[in-house]
Amino acid sequence: MFKALHTQRSLQLAIGFLVGTLFGFLLQKGGVTKYNVIVSQLLFRDFTVVKVMLSAVATGMVGIYLLKGLGLVELQPKFGSVGINVIGGLIFGVGFGILGYCPGTLAGAAGEGSLDALFGGMAGLLIGTGIYAVVYPKVSGTILKKGCYGDVTFPQLLKVNPWFIIIPMVAGITALLVWIERAGL
Repeated sequence: MFKALHTQRSLQLAIGFLVGTLFGFLLQKGGVTKYNVIVSQLLFRDFTVVKVMLSAVATGMVGIYLLKGLGLVELQPKFGSVGINVIGGLIFGVGFGILGYCPGTLAGAAGEGSLDALFGGMAGLLIGTGIYAVVYPKVSGTILKKGCYGDVTFPQLLKVNPWFIIIPMVAGITALLVWIERAGL
């Protein structure tokens, strides 16, 4: 079913556009495209962002592995390393700390007309992307390969059925979300 989709680039773009629009709409409805909500999360005053992200992680884990189990998708994990995570985390953290948006919330905020996201954020995103494109070839074989752990998933690493990871993770996330709600955070 999905294999035919791989040859139809215009259909892939249309689906990507529709899914991206839906994602932005849901971020906006969840309230996480507002600068003050994001800053309040960083200050541990409002846990809306954590609730939205943990809900997305739990839903994504279950959804992807259900689709995989039905043979509708194939997982294609990407190469990872400590170097990639540290450098990426620093770049992400600096941008997030300066502007108060991550890439997804930035696009959602720009879509709803937030001028700081539209001009400051999108400009920063484009400049950062350009710098990354120039620097990547110079660092791809060095620091980014430090602490390489390859392209494995946790179930592959632990040699267990994925549901032995997913079920406890979803239960833990659900318990944490219930606790956050009851604590009024």
